[in-house]
Amino acid sequence: MGNYSVIVLDFETTGLSPQYGDRAIEIGAVLIENNIIIDRFQGLMNPGFRISSFIESFTGISNAMLEDAPPCAEVMEQFAEFVDDHPLVAHNASFDGKFLDSEMEFISRTRENDMACSMLAARRVYPDAPDHKLGTLVRYCGIDTDGTFHRALADAEMTGHLWISMIAEIKKRFGFNEVSFELMRKISTITKAQAPAFLKRAARRI
Repeated sequence: MGNYSVIVLDFETTGLSPQYGDRAIEIGAVLIENNIIIDRFQGLMNPGFRISSFIESFTGISNAMLEDAPPCAEVMEQFAEFVDDHPLVAHNASFDGKFLDSEMEFISRTRENDMACSMLAARRVYPDAPDHKLGTLVRYCGIDTDGTFHRALADAEMTGHLWISMIAEIKKRFGFNEVSFELMRKISTITKAQAPAFLKRAARRI
């Protein structure tokens, strides 16, 4: 099943861990179908408390912007509808997955969707990149950008283009006609050294 759809998402947050009371302040996501971005979702959300000046300068999201934003629960309800049953992708999925699960819990929902990490996949697909931060990979792959980072929709969009670029690279290098979400998730779990042989075998099986 190569013609899958996938949702690539990114959170901006008040800090690093929902475990310590941090909340989401913005969600951005793109829906990719047949390796084309066909829909987008973006929402600022009010966490119910003031954010630090560090987070304001890091994200470009001010307390004034959040005062006018709807509460987290309202935005997350809309986002849950947008996500539906699509598989999910994030650049550093362990971070975004934590916040997604925490925010879903606040609205008494549970994530059933599988999630893949584009950063882990990129380490296997682009082992020679200087590092595997989103901005570095965007430059390494020659992806067009307006230079905005650390806003949720811009980052989700860049990650979406990176995901599409990785699929194209695997097709070109290993001769796949289609690259499934399951294959992308699988290469994230194997070592960099194993990845080329694994992909060669998988391409032969198909």
